[in-house]
Amino acid sequence: MTHHRLGLLAAWLAVGAWAALIFTLSAQSTLPDLTHGLPDLQDIAGHLAAYAGLASWLALALRQTPGVRRPWLWAFVLAVLYGLSDEFHQSFVPNRHPDLFDVATDMVGAALALWFWRRRLRLRAAR
Repeated sequence: MTHHRLGLLAAWLAVGAWAALIFTLSAQSTLPDLTHGLPDLQDIAGHLAAYAGLASWLALALRQTPGVRRPWLWAFVLAVLYGLSDEFHQSFVPNRHPDLFDVATDMVGAALALWFWRRRLRLRAAR
């Protein structure tokens, strides 16, 4: 297997692992309170971080995948679609419910991460 194919495989395995982590956390009826009385802050920060990570891994994998045009856009779209499916999944988990605000927070996390990485790559290329 060539070096490029190994890198591509590793990138897609990272996407799968990150998506599995999100799924596992979403399958929990309750999550520990890490903010001691500020559950909204934990919920928002969790969604921002989870989907910033997913979008970042997706962008890395898509940028390496031959024939993919607009990898940044596709990374965003796929992260949002996964967020929607995750909320649907939560409708089957006791004590959890789907929430469009969570999807909006997922979108913001994905968009911020992709903006950051794209800007960083452009600045690096301009040197």
